[in-house]
Amino acid sequence: MNDDRKRVLVAVGVTVLLFLGIQLGALALLEPFYESERQAVDDPANPTNSIVYFGIILVATGFMLAAFKYDLQGLIRAMIVAVSVMLAWYVLSEFVPPVVTVGSTNALAAAAAVGVGAALYLHPEWYVIDGAGVLIGAGAAALFGISFGLLPALLLLTVLAVYDAISVYGTEHMLDLAEGVMDLKIPVVLVVPTTLSYSYLEPDSNPETLEDGGSEANDADDERNIDRDALFIGLGDAVIPTILVASAAFFLEAGTISVPFIALNWAALGALVGTLAGLLVLMYMVLKGRAHAGLPLLNGGAIGGYLIGALASGLSIATALGL
Repeated sequence: MNDDRKRVLVAVGVTVLLFLGIQLGALALLEPFYESERQAVDDPANPTNSIVYFGIILVATGFMLAAFKYDLQGLIRAMIVAVSVMLAWYVLSEFVPPVVTVGSTNALAAAAAVGVGAALYLHPEWYVIDGAGVLIGAGAAALFGISFGLLPALLLLTVLAVYDAISVYGTEHMLDLAEGVMDLKIPVVLVVPTTLSYSYLEPDSNPETLEDGGSEANDADDERNIDRDALFIGLGDAVIPTILVASAAFFLEAGTISVPFIALNWAALGALVGTLAGLLVLMYMVLKGRAHAGLPLLNGGAIGGYLIGALASGLSIATALGL
């Protein structure tokens, strides 16, 4: 095995660890978020929640494409950083002791969240992007996990997998979106260097072609040259299948697994393992020379693993589907 291939394989391993960090972080945040009343809907079992969220994705995609067309990249960057600060604050509020408070606000957590935003805005190097990505990715997945019951979560993953495939292999409009967001250096991708000298801030650090799909920037990069300096995969590729991991852990009581600090059962573990299996298949395929839509493999792996874990817990297929 040559050195270039070893470096790429190590980068693939790091990518798996980043996904795992988002998954475990989301599982650790489920109960704290629920107790803090972060649940976004009144009825998590309502399947129309998935339709509403998918509609929001379509509107957001159209807005971002229009913003890039009319040179409003600065607006998009400011909005993404602002959302990152909000999610970071949600997460940090659960873990940073409220030693200093202003009213009912945890001042230290708020200051740390603002620090995350400042780092993203002033120095968006790859380690800043990845650190913020794991933090906000875990928060987003946990928020959706407690807000989407089993059926809505399964519907959401299925619809987004189909949409991802269409937007990459059919209309290809997500490719334009990917190209635009890559230039902004914002936490919608995970960046995994294969060389210690790599800098995401260098003008030539972006790949020439980035195949994109899913919600925002949700796809693995085309790895035709195995000696490239970094691997790229969208943050949404990690967050969206983790919604099912979190939903299964939160809404199912069967097959509970006792693990410190996180909520877990066999169905959630199956979805987690299935997502990682889908990731490995995805990375293998793109390293062979073609870029692919990420969510069909990742969501498919999550759903398949979830169903196996749910059935192994003794649940009926109807209960596993949330019917």
